[in-house]
Amino acid sequence: MDRCPCGQPTPYEECCGVCHRGQPAATALALMRSRFTAYVVGDEAYLRRTWHPRTRPARVRVDPGQEWLALRILDTTDGGMFDREGTVEFRAEYRAAGRVDAMQENSRFVRDGGQWVYVGPVTRAG
Repeated sequence: MDRCPCGQPTPYEECCGVCHRGQPAATALALMRSRFTAYVVGDEAYLRRTWHPRTRPARVRVDPGQEWLALRILDTTDGGMFDREGTVEFRAEYRAAGRVDAMQENSRFVRDGGQWVYVGPVTRAG
């Protein structure tokens, strides 16, 4: 791959590929990008490994009929190298059953054992 599926100009092997091979993501945004790319390349083990144990589903499956096309980062809060939690709002485009569609989520990330993990969508109280 010339360009990483996460949208960065770096090749996959030097970008999200390093996370998929075991290097922890430095920020919540980097984890978000690497998780999107894991859906693109079908790395279910990485998705499971980077999901918070409290919210992780029993099985993580990538739908082979769904082709992830593009990731757009809309907003971030905290989630830096010295933070304990953060959010990343994104829009991910995909093709399924011949139709292009998108999902949008404001995702919550926390550090667990010193590494960033995905918790789930931000929920609003009230």
